[in-house]
Amino acid sequence: MSTTPSPTAFLERLHLSAYQVAEAARYAHTTPRTVARWYFGGGDLGPILPGKERKIGLSYLQLVEVAFVASFRQMGISSNQVRRAREYLQQAFGFEYPFAQQRLYTEGRHILVRAPDDWGEELRKVIVADRQGQYAWPKILAERFEQFDYDYNLAVRWHPAGRRSSVTIDPRISFGAPAVRGVSTVALKHRFEAGEGIAELSEDFAVPEDEVRQALTFEGVKLAA
Repeated sequence: MSTTPSPTAFLERLHLSAYQVAEAARYAHTTPRTVARWYFGGGDLGPILPGKERKIGLSYLQLVEVAFVASFRQMGISSNQVRRAREYLQQAFGFEYPFAQQRLYTEGRHILVRAPDDWGEELRKVIVADRQGQYAWPKILAERFEQFDYDYNLAVRWHPAGRRSSVTIDPRISFGAPAVRGVSTVALKHRFEAGEGIAELSEDFAVPEDEVRQALTFEGVKLAA
């Protein structure tokens, strides 16, 4: 009998509270204070990412949006511009989490180019065109998009350390924790710190040694060269 979840069950998982702010910050390479500000700061203008309840963890879709906001901010886009871009995309796509939508990757650059004139030149220059006049995502965003696998028109699997690493975050596996071949990277870290070697972990979990190393590196373990 198949254990594959139905599309409805899987989509429900994307909305479940599963990640603490500190975890989201670590995966997106920012700080917990910054992520908290995106959800609860903004003053009279409101937060960049509204809708989160205090003391409730982030859902997977909220985690994806944190990753994209981190990329926008890394590009020098102001908080106000990111907020306005997200609001525009919500209206254009009709989705609650536009940064997690496949259509942002495939069509969003064109929709953003058609955005209101009062956005300002800074955001337009970041989003618009290459030298041949074709619309193209800038390098930082292109790299972020490349980290995700899409299904159901959503970013359903994240490769937070890039495609060269086997570490993935998938709500269908290990309750959405970072994992390699279904084994939590945290579990590997704890066993390693308890004194087990890489070869032993590889044999015990049926995970190739190079992927055990990738998992430990993702968890910040310093390995001998």
